Amino acid sequence: MNLFSLLQQRTADRGPVRVAVVGAGKFASMFLTQAAGSSGLHVVGVADLDVPKARDALARTGWPAERYTARSLDEAARTGGTAVTDDAAALISHPAVEVVLEITGNPLAGTRHALRAIDHGKHVVMVNVEADCLVGPVLQRRARAAGVVYTMAYGDQPALICELVDWCRTVGFDVVAAGKGTKYLPGYHYSTPDTVWDHYGFTDEQLASGDYNPTMFNSFLDGTKSAIEMAAVANATGLLPQEEGLLFPPAGKDDLPGVFRERRVGGNLTRRGTVEIASSLFRDGREVPDDLRWGVYVTFEAVTDYAVQCFAEYGVRTDDTGRYGSLYRPYHMIGLELGVSVASVALRGEATGAPTGFHGDVVTTAKRNLSAGDTLDGEGGYTVFGALAPAAASLARRALPLGLAHGAKLVRDVPRDQPVTWDDVEVDDSAEAVRLRRELEAEARGEPVAV
Repeated sequence: MNLFSLLQQRTADRGPVRVAVVGAGKFASMFLTQAAGSSGLHVVGVADLDVPKARDALARTGWPAERYTARSLDEAARTGGTAVTDDAAALISHPAVEVVLEITGNPLAGTRHALRAIDHGKHVVMVNVEADCLVGPVLQRRARAAGVVYTMAYGDQPALICELVDWCRTVGFDVVAAGKGTKYLPGYHYSTPDTVWDHYGFTDEQLASGDYNPTMFNSFLDGTKSAIEMAAVANATGLLPQEEGLLFPPAGKDDLPGVFRERRVGGNLTRRGTVEIASSLFRDGREVPDDLRWGVYVTFEAVTDYAVQCFAEYGVRTDDTGRYGSLYRPYHMIGLELGVSVASVALRGEATGAPTGFHGDVVTTAKRNLSAGDTLDGEGGYTVFGALAPAAASLARRALPLGLAHGAKLVRDVPRDQPVTWDDVEVDDSAEAVRLRRELEAEARGEPVAV
Protein backbone atom coordinates (compact mmCIF):
# COMPACT_ATOMS: atom_id res chain seq x y z
CA MET A 1 0.00 0.00 0.00
CA ASN A 2 3.01 2.31 0.19
CA LEU A 3 5.04 1.61 -2.94
CA PHE A 4 4.74 5.15 -4.25
CA SER A 5 5.99 6.74 -1.03
CA LEU A 6 8.86 4.24 -0.93
CA LEU A 7 9.71 5.12 -4.52
CA GLN A 8 9.69 8.83 -3.70
CA GLN A 9 11.97 8.26 -0.71
CA ARG A 10 14.33 6.07 -2.72
CA THR A 11 14.55 8.70 -5.46
CA ALA A 12 15.31 11.42 -2.95
CA ASP A 13 17.97 9.34 -1.17
CA ARG A 14 19.70 7.45 -3.99
CA GLY A 15 18.14 8.47 -7.27
CA PRO A 16 15.64 6.57 -9.41
CA VAL A 17 15.47 2.81 -9.84
CA ARG A 18 17.66 1.92 -12.82
CA VAL A 19 16.01 -0.37 -15.36
CA ALA A 20 17.00 -2.28 -18.50
CA VAL A 21 14.28 -3.00 -21.07
CA VAL A 22 14.99 -6.02 -23.28
CA GLY A 23 12.56 -6.23 -26.18
CA ALA A 24 10.70 -3.31 -27.75
CA GLY A 25 7.27 -4.67 -28.66
CA LYS A 26 3.78 -3.68 -27.53
CA PHE A 27 4.23 -4.56 -23.85
CA ALA A 28 7.49 -2.65 -23.67
CA SER A 29 5.92 0.34 -25.39
CA MET A 30 3.18 0.43 -22.76
CA PHE A 31 5.77 0.41 -19.98
CA LEU A 32 7.87 3.06 -21.71
CA THR A 33 4.98 5.50 -22.03
CA GLN A 34 4.51 5.35 -18.25
CA ALA A 35 8.24 5.51 -17.51
CA ALA A 36 8.54 8.62 -19.66
CA GLY A 37 6.83 10.66 -16.93
CA SER A 38 8.13 8.84 -13.85
CA SER A 39 10.87 10.54 -11.85
CA GLY A 40 11.33 7.31 -9.87
CA LEU A 41 12.49 5.23 -12.86
CA HIS A 42 15.56 5.62 -15.05
CA VAL A 43 15.52 3.47 -18.19
CA VAL A 44 19.25 3.05 -18.70
CA GLY A 45 18.78 1.30 -22.01
CA VAL A 46 16.40 -0.39 -24.42
CA ALA A 47 17.75 -3.42 -26.26
CA ASP A 48 16.22 -4.91 -29.37
CA LEU A 49 17.70 -6.69 -32.38
CA ASP A 50 15.85 -4.10 -34.47
CA VAL A 51 17.30 -0.80 -33.22
CA PRO A 52 15.11 1.41 -35.44
CA LYS A 53 12.06 -0.39 -34.03
CA ALA A 54 13.22 0.40 -30.50
CA ARG A 55 13.73 4.06 -31.37
CA ASP A 56 10.28 4.17 -32.97
CA ALA A 57 8.81 2.71 -29.78
CA LEU A 58 10.34 5.50 -27.71
CA ALA A 59 9.23 8.20 -30.15
CA ARG A 60 5.71 6.79 -30.36
CA THR A 61 5.28 6.60 -26.60
CA GLY A 62 6.07 10.20 -25.76
CA TRP A 63 9.83 10.30 -25.30
CA PRO A 64 11.58 13.47 -26.49
CA ALA A 65 14.37 12.50 -28.90
CA GLU A 66 17.06 14.12 -26.75
CA ARG A 67 16.33 11.63 -23.94
CA TYR A 68 17.46 8.59 -25.93
CA THR A 69 20.48 9.90 -27.85
CA ALA A 70 23.10 8.57 -25.41
CA ARG A 71 25.98 7.17 -27.48
CA SER A 72 26.80 4.45 -24.95
CA LEU A 73 25.46 2.76 -21.84
CA ASP A 74 28.14 4.50 -19.79
CA GLU A 75 26.95 7.87 -21.05
CA ALA A 76 23.32 6.97 -20.32
CA ALA A 77 24.23 5.92 -16.78
CA ARG A 78 26.22 9.09 -16.20
CA THR A 79 23.75 11.59 -17.64
CA GLY A 80 20.41 9.98 -16.79
CA GLY A 81 19.66 9.42 -20.47
CA THR A 82 18.69 6.24 -22.30
CA ALA A 83 20.79 4.25 -24.74
CA VAL A 84 19.28 2.18 -27.54
CA THR A 85 21.23 -0.92 -28.49
CA ASP A 86 21.07 -4.32 -30.12
CA ASP A 87 23.41 -5.76 -27.47
CA ALA A 88 21.12 -7.15 -24.78
CA ALA A 89 23.98 -8.91 -23.01
CA ALA A 90 25.90 -5.67 -22.52
CA LEU A 91 22.82 -3.86 -21.25
CA ILE A 92 21.88 -6.63 -18.82
CA SER A 93 25.37 -6.82 -17.33
CA HIS A 94 26.01 -3.08 -17.11
CA PRO A 95 26.76 -2.10 -13.49
CA ALA A 96 24.24 0.77 -13.54
CA VAL A 97 21.29 -1.60 -14.10
CA GLU A 98 19.36 -2.89 -11.07
CA VAL A 99 16.26 -4.45 -12.64
CA VAL A 100 16.01 -6.27 -15.98
CA LEU A 101 12.66 -6.37 -17.77
CA GLU A 102 12.66 -9.38 -20.12
CA ILE A 103 9.99 -8.59 -22.72
CA THR A 104 11.15 -10.43 -25.85
CA GLY A 105 8.44 -13.12 -25.79
CA ASN A 106 11.02 -15.63 -27.03
CA PRO A 107 11.43 -18.47 -24.51
CA LEU A 108 14.99 -19.34 -25.53
CA ALA A 109 16.17 -15.73 -25.51
CA GLY A 110 14.25 -15.04 -22.32
CA THR A 111 15.93 -17.92 -20.53
CA ARG A 112 19.35 -16.76 -21.70
CA HIS A 113 18.71 -13.17 -20.63
CA ALA A 114 17.34 -14.18 -17.23
CA LEU A 115 20.35 -16.36 -16.51
CA ARG A 116 22.72 -13.54 -17.43
CA ALA A 117 20.82 -11.10 -15.24
CA ILE A 118 20.87 -13.47 -12.28
CA ASP A 119 24.59 -14.18 -12.77
CA HIS A 120 25.24 -10.40 -12.66
CA GLY A 121 23.14 -9.81 -9.56
CA LYS A 122 20.13 -8.15 -11.22
CA HIS A 123 16.48 -8.59 -10.35
CA VAL A 124 14.43 -10.12 -13.18
CA VAL A 125 10.90 -9.08 -14.11
CA MET A 126 9.91 -11.92 -16.43
CA VAL A 127 7.27 -10.45 -18.72
CA ASN A 128 8.16 -13.37 -20.98
CA VAL A 129 5.55 -15.85 -19.73
CA GLU A 130 6.65 -18.26 -22.45
CA ALA A 131 10.03 -18.64 -20.74
CA ASP A 132 8.49 -18.67 -17.28
CA CYS A 133 6.18 -21.62 -17.93
CA LEU A 134 9.04 -23.46 -19.65
CA VAL A 135 11.75 -23.18 -16.95
CA GLY A 136 10.49 -20.64 -14.39
CA PRO A 137 10.88 -22.86 -11.31
CA VAL A 138 14.57 -23.36 -12.12
CA LEU A 139 15.14 -19.65 -12.77
CA GLN A 140 13.37 -18.72 -9.54
CA ARG A 141 15.53 -21.12 -7.53
CA ARG A 142 18.71 -19.76 -9.11
CA ALA A 143 17.64 -16.18 -8.44
CA ARG A 144 16.94 -16.95 -4.80
CA ALA A 145 20.37 -18.58 -4.42
CA ALA A 146 21.96 -15.47 -5.97
CA GLY A 147 20.09 -13.12 -3.62
CA VAL A 148 17.98 -11.45 -6.30
CA VAL A 149 14.26 -11.49 -7.07
CA TYR A 150 12.65 -13.29 -10.02
CA THR A 151 9.08 -12.16 -10.56
CA MET A 152 6.05 -12.24 -12.81
CA ALA A 153 5.03 -8.96 -14.41
CA TYR A 154 2.31 -6.99 -12.64
CA GLY A 155 -0.30 -5.80 -15.10
CA ASP A 156 -0.16 -9.01 -17.08
CA GLN A 157 -2.99 -11.35 -16.18
CA PRO A 158 -0.99 -14.13 -14.44
CA ALA A 159 0.38 -11.78 -11.76
CA LEU A 160 -3.04 -10.21 -11.23
CA ILE A 161 -4.61 -13.66 -10.84
CA CYS A 162 -1.93 -14.59 -8.31
CA GLU A 163 -2.75 -11.42 -6.40
CA LEU A 164 -6.42 -12.44 -6.17
CA VAL A 165 -5.49 -15.96 -5.05
CA ASP A 166 -3.16 -14.54 -2.42
CA TRP A 167 -5.93 -12.25 -1.15
CA CYS A 168 -8.35 -15.14 -1.00
CA ARG A 169 -6.03 -17.37 0.99
CA THR A 170 -4.88 -14.59 3.28
CA VAL A 171 -8.43 -13.74 4.39
CA GLY A 172 -9.25 -17.42 4.89
CA PHE A 173 -11.44 -18.51 1.95
CA ASP A 174 -10.99 -21.82 0.13
CA VAL A 175 -9.88 -21.16 -3.45
CA VAL A 176 -12.06 -23.07 -5.89
CA ALA A 177 -10.76 -21.70 -9.20
CA ALA A 178 -8.84 -18.78 -10.63
CA GLY A 179 -8.25 -17.54 -14.12
CA LYS A 180 -9.13 -14.94 -16.72
CA GLY A 181 -11.47 -14.21 -19.57
CA THR A 182 -10.80 -14.52 -23.28
CA LYS A 183 -12.54 -14.80 -26.61
CA TYR A 184 -12.80 -18.51 -27.41
CA LEU A 185 -14.45 -20.96 -29.77
CA PRO A 186 -13.16 -24.51 -30.38
CA GLY A 187 -12.37 -23.73 -34.02
CA TYR A 188 -9.93 -21.02 -32.98
CA HIS A 189 -7.33 -23.69 -32.15
CA TYR A 190 -6.67 -24.00 -35.88
CA SER A 191 -6.30 -20.29 -36.61
CA THR A 192 -3.09 -19.12 -38.30
CA PRO A 193 -1.43 -15.72 -38.76
CA ASP A 194 -3.17 -15.58 -42.15
CA THR A 195 -6.65 -15.86 -40.64
CA VAL A 196 -6.22 -14.17 -37.27
CA TRP A 197 -7.40 -10.68 -38.26
CA ASP A 198 -10.73 -12.12 -39.40
CA HIS A 199 -11.55 -12.61 -35.71
CA TYR A 200 -10.46 -9.20 -34.38
CA GLY A 201 -12.07 -5.83 -34.93
CA PHE A 202 -8.94 -3.77 -35.57
CA THR A 203 -8.98 -1.04 -38.20
CA ASP A 204 -6.46 -0.83 -41.04
CA GLU A 205 -4.97 2.21 -39.32
CA GLN A 206 -4.41 0.24 -36.11
CA LEU A 207 -2.81 -2.64 -37.95
CA ALA A 208 -0.50 -0.23 -39.77
CA SER A 209 0.77 1.28 -36.49
CA GLY A 210 3.40 -1.42 -35.97
CA ASP A 211 2.01 -2.57 -32.61
CA TYR A 212 0.02 -5.54 -33.93
CA ASN A 213 1.98 -8.74 -34.54
CA PRO A 214 -0.25 -11.37 -36.21
CA THR A 215 1.66 -14.29 -34.71
CA MET A 216 1.40 -12.87 -31.21
CA PHE A 217 -2.29 -12.09 -31.56
CA ASN A 218 -2.90 -15.53 -33.03
CA SER A 219 -1.37 -17.10 -29.92
CA PHE A 220 -4.13 -15.41 -27.91
CA LEU A 221 -6.81 -16.59 -30.30
CA ASP A 222 -5.77 -20.22 -30.75
CA GLY A 223 -5.70 -20.91 -27.01
CA THR A 224 -1.92 -21.08 -26.69
CA LYS A 225 -1.54 -17.92 -24.62
CA SER A 226 -4.33 -19.04 -22.30
CA ALA A 227 -2.51 -22.33 -21.72
CA ILE A 228 0.80 -20.53 -21.13
CA GLU A 229 -0.68 -18.06 -18.67
CA MET A 230 -2.64 -20.67 -16.73
CA ALA A 231 0.45 -22.89 -16.49
CA ALA A 232 2.32 -19.93 -15.02
CA VAL A 233 -0.50 -19.31 -12.53
CA ALA A 234 -0.56 -23.00 -11.57
CA ASN A 235 3.19 -23.01 -10.99
CA ALA A 236 3.00 -19.86 -8.87
CA THR A 237 -0.03 -20.78 -6.76
CA GLY A 238 -0.05 -24.58 -6.62
CA LEU A 239 -3.50 -24.69 -8.23
CA LEU A 240 -3.60 -27.86 -10.32
CA PRO A 241 -4.88 -27.89 -13.91
CA GLN A 242 -7.74 -30.23 -14.70
CA GLU A 243 -6.80 -33.48 -16.41
CA GLU A 244 -8.73 -32.22 -19.47
CA GLY A 245 -6.76 -28.99 -19.50
CA LEU A 246 -8.84 -25.88 -20.22
CA LEU A 247 -12.56 -26.23 -20.95
CA PHE A 248 -13.30 -22.53 -21.65
CA PRO A 249 -16.90 -22.46 -20.36
CA PRO A 250 -18.84 -19.29 -21.31
CA ALA A 251 -19.41 -17.02 -18.30
CA GLY A 252 -20.31 -13.43 -17.55
CA LYS A 253 -19.19 -11.57 -14.44
CA ASP A 254 -22.25 -12.49 -12.39
CA ASP A 255 -22.02 -16.13 -13.53
CA LEU A 256 -18.56 -16.74 -12.07
CA PRO A 257 -19.52 -18.35 -8.71
CA GLY A 258 -21.93 -20.78 -10.38
CA VAL A 259 -19.84 -21.70 -13.40
CA PHE A 260 -16.44 -21.99 -11.72
CA ARG A 261 -17.33 -24.55 -9.05
CA GLU A 262 -17.23 -28.33 -9.10
CA ARG A 263 -19.58 -30.34 -11.31
CA ARG A 264 -20.89 -32.21 -8.27
CA VAL A 265 -22.57 -28.98 -7.13
CA GLY A 266 -23.70 -27.85 -10.58
CA GLY A 267 -20.61 -26.11 -11.92
CA ASN A 268 -18.21 -26.82 -14.78
CA LEU A 269 -15.01 -27.86 -13.00
CA THR A 270 -13.77 -31.44 -12.88
CA ARG A 271 -11.40 -30.49 -10.07
CA ARG A 272 -11.46 -28.05 -7.17
CA GLY A 273 -8.46 -25.80 -6.66
CA THR A 274 -7.76 -25.35 -10.35
CA VAL A 275 -7.32 -22.81 -13.14
CA GLU A 276 -9.87 -22.14 -15.87
CA ILE A 277 -10.80 -19.61 -18.57
CA ALA A 278 -14.11 -17.78 -18.99
CA SER A 279 -15.05 -17.55 -22.66
CA SER A 280 -16.70 -14.32 -23.78
CA LEU A 281 -18.57 -16.25 -26.50
CA PHE A 282 -21.21 -18.95 -26.32
CA ARG A 283 -20.38 -21.96 -28.49
CA ASP A 284 -22.78 -20.73 -31.18
CA GLY A 285 -20.76 -17.52 -31.48
CA ARG A 286 -23.11 -15.21 -29.56
CA GLU A 287 -21.48 -12.81 -27.14
CA VAL A 288 -21.83 -13.52 -23.43
CA PRO A 289 -23.53 -10.58 -21.69
CA ASP A 290 -21.28 -8.62 -19.33
CA ASP A 291 -18.30 -10.83 -20.19
CA LEU A 292 -14.87 -10.92 -18.54
CA ARG A 293 -12.85 -10.94 -21.75
CA TRP A 294 -10.16 -8.55 -20.51
CA GLY A 295 -10.32 -9.41 -16.81
CA VAL A 296 -9.28 -11.89 -14.14
CA TYR A 297 -11.18 -13.66 -11.37
CA VAL A 298 -11.05 -15.98 -8.39
CA THR A 299 -13.94 -18.08 -7.05
CA PHE A 300 -13.97 -19.23 -3.45
CA GLU A 301 -16.11 -20.96 -0.84
CA ALA A 302 -16.99 -19.71 2.62
CA VAL A 303 -15.69 -22.06 5.30
CA THR A 304 -18.34 -21.27 7.95
CA ASP A 305 -22.07 -20.68 7.96
CA TYR A 306 -21.44 -17.29 9.55
CA ALA A 307 -19.34 -16.27 6.54
CA VAL A 308 -22.23 -17.35 4.29
CA GLN A 309 -24.48 -15.07 6.32
CA CYS A 310 -22.00 -12.21 5.85
CA PHE A 311 -21.99 -12.77 2.08
CA ALA A 312 -25.75 -12.19 2.07
CA GLU A 313 -25.58 -9.19 4.38
CA TYR A 314 -22.95 -7.38 2.34
CA GLY A 315 -24.28 -8.04 -1.14
CA VAL A 316 -21.65 -10.54 -2.29
CA ARG A 317 -22.69 -12.10 -5.59
CA THR A 318 -22.84 -15.86 -4.97
CA ASP A 319 -24.03 -19.08 -6.57
CA ASP A 320 -27.46 -20.52 -5.75
CA THR A 321 -26.18 -22.13 -2.53
CA GLY A 322 -24.93 -18.83 -1.15
CA ARG A 323 -21.59 -20.44 -0.28
CA TYR A 324 -19.53 -19.77 -3.42
CA GLY A 325 -18.46 -16.22 -4.17
CA SER A 326 -16.13 -14.50 -6.57
CA LEU A 327 -13.93 -11.48 -6.89
CA TYR A 328 -12.91 -10.16 -10.28
CA ARG A 329 -11.07 -7.35 -11.92
CA PRO A 330 -12.77 -6.33 -15.19
CA TYR A 331 -9.65 -5.45 -17.15
CA HIS A 332 -5.86 -5.37 -17.01
CA MET A 333 -3.51 -2.76 -18.44
CA ILE A 334 -0.44 -4.95 -19.03
CA GLY A 335 2.67 -2.78 -19.52
CA LEU A 336 1.01 0.34 -18.16
CA GLU A 337 1.09 -1.32 -14.73
CA LEU A 338 4.56 -2.85 -14.90
CA GLY A 339 6.05 -0.21 -12.61
CA VAL A 340 4.45 -2.04 -9.67
CA SER A 341 6.77 -5.01 -10.25
CA VAL A 342 9.81 -2.78 -10.72
CA ALA A 343 9.14 -0.93 -7.47
CA SER A 344 8.26 -4.10 -5.59
CA VAL A 345 11.49 -5.93 -6.41
CA ALA A 346 13.75 -2.88 -6.05
CA LEU A 347 12.25 -1.42 -2.87
CA ARG A 348 10.81 -4.42 -1.01
CA GLY A 349 12.76 -7.31 -2.47
CA GLU A 350 9.38 -8.88 -3.13
CA ALA A 351 8.00 -10.64 -6.20
CA THR A 352 4.60 -9.90 -7.70
CA GLY A 353 4.08 -13.63 -8.24
CA ALA A 354 6.75 -16.28 -8.81
CA PRO A 355 6.93 -20.05 -9.35
CA THR A 356 6.65 -22.25 -6.27
CA GLY A 357 6.83 -25.57 -8.11
CA PHE A 358 6.13 -27.42 -11.36
CA HIS A 359 2.37 -27.96 -11.40
CA GLY A 360 1.19 -27.04 -14.92
CA ASP A 361 2.67 -27.41 -18.38
CA VAL A 362 1.93 -26.41 -21.97
CA VAL A 363 1.87 -29.36 -24.36
CA THR A 364 2.75 -28.85 -28.03
CA THR A 365 -0.29 -30.02 -30.04
CA ALA A 366 -0.63 -30.44 -33.81
CA LYS A 367 -2.91 -27.94 -35.61
CA ARG A 368 -2.98 -30.13 -38.69
CA ASN A 369 -1.61 -33.48 -39.79
CA LEU A 370 2.14 -33.04 -39.57
CA SER A 371 4.73 -35.10 -41.42
CA ALA A 372 8.26 -36.20 -40.68
CA GLY A 373 10.58 -33.48 -41.98
CA ASP A 374 8.22 -30.62 -41.13
CA THR A 375 9.66 -27.81 -39.03
CA LEU A 376 7.46 -26.55 -36.21
CA ASP A 377 6.94 -22.80 -35.93
CA GLY A 378 5.88 -22.61 -32.29
CA GLU A 379 3.52 -20.22 -30.54
CA GLY A 380 0.85 -18.53 -32.66
CA GLY A 381 2.05 -20.12 -35.89
CA TYR A 382 0.79 -22.47 -38.57
CA THR A 383 1.72 -25.89 -37.21
CA VAL A 384 0.94 -26.23 -33.49
CA PHE A 385 -0.96 -24.76 -30.55
CA GLY A 386 -0.36 -25.10 -26.83
CA ALA A 387 -2.68 -27.10 -24.55
CA LEU A 388 -2.64 -26.96 -20.76
CA ALA A 389 -2.00 -30.13 -18.76
CA PRO A 390 -1.00 -31.06 -15.22
CA ALA A 391 2.78 -31.31 -15.12
CA ALA A 392 2.61 -34.98 -14.12
CA ALA A 393 0.45 -35.80 -17.15
CA SER A 394 2.78 -33.92 -19.48
CA LEU A 395 5.78 -35.80 -18.11
CA ALA A 396 4.00 -39.13 -18.45
CA ARG A 397 3.32 -38.40 -22.13
CA ARG A 398 6.89 -37.16 -22.71
CA ALA A 399 5.19 -34.14 -24.23
CA LEU A 400 7.33 -31.51 -25.92
CA PRO A 401 6.87 -28.22 -24.05
CA LEU A 402 5.48 -25.53 -26.32
CA GLY A 403 8.43 -23.24 -25.53
CA LEU A 404 10.79 -25.58 -27.41
CA ALA A 405 8.57 -26.07 -30.46
CA HIS A 406 9.87 -23.17 -32.56
CA GLY A 407 12.31 -24.52 -35.14
CA ALA A 408 12.08 -28.14 -33.98
CA LYS A 409 12.17 -30.62 -36.88
CA LEU A 410 9.83 -33.61 -36.83
CA VAL A 411 11.34 -37.07 -37.24
CA ARG A 412 7.95 -38.79 -37.53
CA ASP A 413 4.33 -37.98 -38.38
CA VAL A 414 1.98 -36.46 -35.81
CA PRO A 415 -1.80 -36.41 -36.49
CA ARG A 416 -3.91 -33.31 -35.92
CA ASP A 417 -4.92 -32.67 -32.29
CA GLN A 418 -2.27 -35.08 -30.98
CA PRO A 419 0.56 -34.02 -28.67
CA VAL A 420 4.05 -33.72 -30.07
CA THR A 421 6.56 -35.58 -27.88
CA TRP A 422 10.29 -35.31 -27.26
CA ASP A 423 10.63 -38.48 -29.34
CA ASP A 424 8.94 -36.86 -32.35
CA VAL A 425 11.51 -34.08 -32.85
CA GLU A 426 15.18 -33.22 -33.14
CA VAL A 427 16.14 -30.87 -30.30
CA ASP A 428 19.28 -28.79 -29.87
CA ASP A 429 20.54 -30.02 -26.50
CA SER A 430 23.20 -27.29 -26.40
CA ALA A 431 20.57 -24.56 -25.87
CA GLU A 432 20.43 -23.24 -22.30
CA ALA A 433 16.63 -23.44 -22.27
CA VAL A 434 16.73 -27.11 -23.27
CA ARG A 435 19.28 -27.92 -20.56
CA LEU A 436 17.24 -26.12 -17.90
CA ARG A 437 14.04 -27.79 -19.06
CA ARG A 438 15.63 -31.22 -18.83
CA GLU A 439 16.80 -30.25 -15.33
CA LEU A 440 13.25 -29.28 -14.37
CA GLU A 441 11.80 -32.53 -15.70
CA ALA A 442 14.46 -34.67 -14.03
CA GLU A 443 13.79 -32.92 -10.73
CA ALA A 444 10.04 -33.51 -11.12
CA ARG A 445 10.68 -37.22 -11.70
CA GLY A 446 12.73 -37.36 -8.52
CA GLU A 447 16.05 -37.83 -10.29
CA PRO A 448 19.22 -36.25 -8.82
CA VAL A 449 19.91 -32.79 -10.21
CA ALA A 450 23.14 -30.81 -10.03
CA VAL A 451 22.30 -27.29 -8.85
